[in-house]
Amino acid sequence: MSLEEKRTTADSSLIDNFFGGNLVFRIAIGIIVGVGLALVWPAGGRSAMLVGNLFVQALKAVAPVLVLVLVASALANQKAGHHAQLKPIVILYLVGTFSAAFLAVMMSTFFPTTLVLSVTDVAMNPPQGIGEVLNNLLFKIVDNPISAVMNGNFIGILVWGVALGLTMRHASDSSRQMLGDLSHAVTMIVRVVIRLAPIGIFGLVAGNLAEFGFGALQGYARILTVLLSAMLIMALVINPLIVFVKTRRNPYGVVFTALRESGITAFFTRSSAANIPVNMALCERLKLDENTYAVSIPLGATINMGGAAITITMLTLAATHTLGIQVDLATALLLSVVAALSACGASGVAGGSLLLIPLACSLFGIPNDVAMQVVAVGFVISILQDSAETALNSSTDVVFTAAVCGFPEED
Repeated sequence: MSLEEKRTTADSSLIDNFFGGNLVFRIAIGIIVGVGLALVWPAGGRSAMLVGNLFVQALKAVAPVLVLVLVASALANQKAGHHAQLKPIVILYLVGTFSAAFLAVMMSTFFPTTLVLSVTDVAMNPPQGIGEVLNNLLFKIVDNPISAVMNGNFIGILVWGVALGLTMRHASDSSRQMLGDLSHAVTMIVRVVIRLAPIGIFGLVAGNLAEFGFGALQGYARILTVLLSAMLIMALVINPLIVFVKTRRNPYGVVFTALRESGITAFFTRSSAANIPVNMALCERLKLDENTYAVSIPLGATINMGGAAITITMLTLAATHTLGIQVDLATALLLSVVAALSACGASGVAGGSLLLIPLACSLFGIPNDVAMQVVAVGFVISILQDSAETALNSSTDVVFTAAVCGFPEED
């Protein structure tokens, strides 16, 4: 073998190792290098943010096309007598989201938090009632398919994917095969983007730490600690309990796998929508039923919002405690229901749940200008809060899908 051939072989080996190595290990390296760059050279860290933003944008770009094509292909090529197990998954989503809201009520009762509220110039446009949230959801369902793909409206994309898939079941074999080939082609593109995750997360870590640091969080340490603790309890106790009741099997293998391979990426992208391709790839690796996860994962990115329910409930109750408003059990249960329903309408992008806090605050007669100050507090702590919220939301989509499809007890 000539020197040039050896060099070419070595280069190919490096590329193969980069794209074929352990993704979680390489993400961990990206995090460590990003932290180091932010500490040693903050200006370089801020510049690296461009790489992180490009990675998130790439995920957001491929996710709508992936969902539309994969859902349509899964339904169009579904084998006779086989049906996606969506009803039990939707039930788990709703039970999990309500449980998260009620957990936030309990945590707020045992660890009440006082906020420092002041006049803020933050301008927001929150929904004015639960009716407006539901109205927005209905209009998302009947959105134009091109508009839905362009704007990342995953409810609309899901509806069109289902409609196309069901109607294409009556198409010719060649047409359905073409749809399947298109699905595989888009999946390959997604895999390439996901393999770039270590570089993207390196940029996000370096940029965020260099820009914000953790100094801004010191004044809000208590509310942030209670929030993160509630999300941790939800991920490691409540969700596994729900899965165990459903399956009567040890849930922690799939729970830890989902947190490691979905939660870490979601923590840094801070977008449930952007993490859809990651969850799809993980479900494929876990050998779950494609007909089920092709629909349940994008659906979960829209309505399975346990982390959002915790944020809405806990910040609302922190406001009531600050203002001296007494909350009885019946009202707390009503707040849990409203928070769960509102969370289902939360946007799949960073900070989407915070704009629903004024809706929950209105249950207690808290003026909108005061509620918006609570939203501003949410944005201050969102450096960690929104990241943890998204990690919980997105990893739970995989956990509940696996609970219905079946999963190995040990990963």
